[in-house]
Amino acid sequence: MAIQFLRGNSRAPKGHAIFIVRNRSNTQNIFCTYCVIPPIPMSIAKYIPPLLAAQLPTEELQDSDAITGMPIPPIPEEGQNLEYLEMLAEYRDDDLCEIGTVSSKDDMSRMNLAAEGCQEYGQLYASYIANLQTQKRTESHFTMEELDADSLVLHAMPDRQKLAELGKLIGTARYAIGGHDQKLLRETEQKMLSLSQTLAEKYRGGELVAAAISSSERGSKLSELYLSRAYKLLDEEYADIPDIEKAIRELKDAS
Repeated sequence: MAIQFLRGNSRAPKGHAIFIVRNRSNTQNIFCTYCVIPPIPMSIAKYIPPLLAAQLPTEELQDSDAITGMPIPPIPEEGQNLEYLEMLAEYRDDDLCEIGTVSSKDDMSRMNLAAEGCQEYGQLYASYIANLQTQKRTESHFTMEELDADSLVLHAMPDRQKLAELGKLIGTARYAIGGHDQKLLRETEQKMLSLSQTLAEKYRGGELVAAAISSSERGSKLSELYLSRAYKLLDEEYADIPDIEKAIRELKDAS
């Protein structure tokens, strides 16, 4: 099995993911489950009733320290469309992964696919955590001395002010593009990147910056849509976001 990340990064799994399984006879029809990797190692054997424990392999009961993914529910359920799951993953900051196709009438295959997907996702997560333990993570351990005055100001800004500044910089970037001022465009891009990196991933700051510095008219429209989407997230106006997401997809598909 090869898990496909529709949202998130296989090199840095979050430890919680929405899994989707497509119906083999109709790929628009999907099943879904939720995979959770316990952050604290635990022995499942401690919580299994003796009668049930007697039916499980001894090696599984003894492997108490392994990081194991758990699909909830065990059998992927039908009933949600992909657009809704994408929106849900965005709001909850979950990974969104496609794990394969299966017959809609084969519950056992669905259950096995979910279990295998969780096992593979758990291995990716375990590798990521192991790497974190051996690497120096300077990104999240900077000191006051390591930050210049501009960085301190950016980190102290509330999100609304950051978005307002990004809006101004979008205008500057478009002006630089229109005037073929590469120096101004590079300076503006750097400011936007520095600012976007202080925002949560859900705001898609990197995509906003990429659109803003694009020389195409489509880039201008995309950057405005990304900014509008960020404000809707900030104001928790979630009902308006699907229309913006649709407009973004249509612009991207038109390229």
